[in-house]
Amino acid sequence: MPGRFFLTATVAEIAAAFGADVGGMTEGGARVDVAPGETVTAVVGEEGRRLVAMRWGMIPMGRRNARGRPVLETIVNARAETLFVKSAFADLRRCILPVSGWYEWTGTARRKTRWAISGEAGLLAFAAIWDLWTAPGGAVLRSLATVTTEPNVDVAVVHHRMPAILEPADWPLWLGEAGGDAGALLRPFPAGRLRVERV
Repeated sequence: MPGRFFLTATVAEIAAAFGADVGGMTEGGARVDVAPGETVTAVVGEEGRRLVAMRWGMIPMGRRNARGRPVLETIVNARAETLFVKSAFADLRRCILPVSGWYEWTGTARRKTRWAISGEAGLLAFAAIWDLWTAPGGAVLRSLATVTTEPNVDVAVVHHRMPAILEPADWPLWLGEAGGDAGALLRPFPAGRLRVERV
């Protein structure tokens, strides 16, 4: 949905693939099992396309739900269907989370099977949203949540949701570099372009 992902590219390879400035990024490249709460490499489009370190798991500082109550839980995944209508997500910025693939699990406790889902080649671009959280001491943390949608036929056999994966032509719109309806980009990835392999 995803709960964990993997990345085989270096920071320099990510920057080259997305036409982004590396900035001050020195870490955040290849890893085999990235979990929520860890620091990840994101692509942002504000003030020029660049790589930025963020925490996976958005801390919705000051956000309120439709009833006016504070949103307290950390948001790892946000549903595409409600992203542009929920007040908790109002005015959030958009970014891309580059990954090589992600993991899903099927089965019952103690008998779970892990599946690795990856693209035909290269990096996948997960649609994500991000925000700034200011700690009581004044430290500022960037955090993101990935956006999920209905699964395509490749993924439906192992999970009822999948990340919203952006095509290269979609990147400028999602990053705010071009105008248009960003919500229209949040659709299942075309069938037949993902590999689902038992780990």
